[in-house]
Amino acid sequence: MAKTRQEVLTELSSNARFDVVIVGGGITGAGAAREAAGSGLRTLLVEQKDFAWGTSSRSSKMVHGGLRYLGSGHIGLTRQAVRERQRMMEEAPGLVEPLPFLMPHFKGKFPGPRIFQVLLAVYDKLAGVQTREKFTPGETLQWVPGLTQSNLIATSRFTDALTDDARLVQRLISEAQADGATCLNYVAASAITRDGNGDVSGIEVTPEGENAIHIRTKRVINATGAWADRLQKQGPHDAPLHIRPLRGSHLVLPWQRLPVTCAVSLLHPEDGRPVFAFPWRGTTVLGTTDLDHRADLNLEPSITPEEVSYLLEVSSKLFPASSVKAQDVLSSWAGVRPVVTSGEGKSPSKENREHALRSDKGLVSVAGGKLTTFRQIARESLVAVFDGDDSVLRDERALVFSASAETPSITLSNKLMLKRLKGYYGRHLSTLLAGKSHDYVAGTTTLWAELEWACSQEQVIHLDDLLLRRTRLGLVLPNGAEALLPELRDLCLSLLGWSEAQWQAEVARYLTLYRQSYSLPAIGGA
Repeated sequence: MAKTRQEVLTELSSNARFDVVIVGGGITGAGAAREAAGSGLRTLLVEQKDFAWGTSSRSSKMVHGGLRYLGSGHIGLTRQAVRERQRMMEEAPGLVEPLPFLMPHFKGKFPGPRIFQVLLAVYDKLAGVQTREKFTPGETLQWVPGLTQSNLIATSRFTDALTDDARLVQRLISEAQADGATCLNYVAASAITRDGNGDVSGIEVTPEGENAIHIRTKRVINATGAWADRLQKQGPHDAPLHIRPLRGSHLVLPWQRLPVTCAVSLLHPEDGRPVFAFPWRGTTVLGTTDLDHRADLNLEPSITPEEVSYLLEVSSKLFPASSVKAQDVLSSWAGVRPVVTSGEGKSPSKENREHALRSDKGLVSVAGGKLTTFRQIARESLVAVFDGDDSVLRDERALVFSASAETPSITLSNKLMLKRLKGYYGRHLSTLLAGKSHDYVAGTTTLWAELEWACSQEQVIHLDDLLLRRTRLGLVLPNGAEALLPELRDLCLSLLGWSEAQWQAEVARYLTLYRQSYSLPAIGGA
């Protein structure tokens, strides 16, 4: 029988010792916990808010090799990323899925089809696959009805991949836990302790609403993303990471308002950045921006009116007949990228996206990098915290994602749904479906069984954990899924043990959060 959260915290209070403690429950921290636990290391992961609360639930959802980085000459980064992309699609189908991308070419505009096809040929060669094609304007309309025909001369097609980033993090945490890792959300790392030689000897962590707990360990990985510079300041290193928080915002539209079945890209006329319209969880997403984020990192980031206009301009340029307006938007999200900067005054889009490490006598800080390359970043961080000894890690070829459960005895009529569920829940799928409701949440492809599983198995502490990260109902349903709340009430009271007063407090907290950070500033979520 699984231990309760309180039982786990009690054990931590009893002079617990770990081979490695990982701070940060985003993609890098979850990946490090998965690799450490899979290597037989006694592993603790703590996250000050919810798993994937920060950047790792608010990315562009794309598992890609960084085609624009290849164009900038970062061949090594691109090669690494496309191979990791292929690996993830093979190991976790349903969670990481191939997605066609179309780049329209317009007369007199960069990039032209010839040079772009050359770039795609290199891209495919690095990945070891052949996906590129070139379409005429007429053929393009078969893929993307409604795309502007004004000055369109050709379209290039290639394949990358798409995921649900928060579910990817949750799957990694599930894999780490299955191999013995202790993973806790809403537990903040408050201080690093060191011995007389300055070496790490432990870490103090503080669960939400509880007293601080001292954990014995000689190794701490600081994988807190945009917050990385805060914990590393407790170390003696002379060259700390310099983090430049950059905000990327997205708009979520009803798919019927902008029906796309592939990602369509356009270089934005304002700054030349690639911006996309792509299908995700039954909606269409427009994204992303790239701006300095100067607000308090502990507050939920939110889209600005200027960013709304910037993204809607993409829709009007690509799909002029759709006439998408702000009033059509279901929701938005804004994430903060932890870019490691050289401080040379570059524009946000010119900053290097490669990750960086700093090692301070048992404290390794890591930031930057791409969602796609989380596994390699995680392994590099673990090798660094073990003073370069890679023998502590399992074989590099070992599976990140355990083989998904066999098809459950309960038959789902929708094969695509079954594939998604296998990708999201892996070995736990049969248990998730056993004796649970197989009804869909109205207007979505989410099963009520997934909500029940999240409440009982995935450390839901607050209502936004459930609606914004374990599921995405708050993003894909109107008004943050407010109409669903009466049906959710009994589930939360029963499985989370909430009182009526706690339920009402959580509803008020969630709706305030949604209106401030996930709706539009101009229309207040209406």
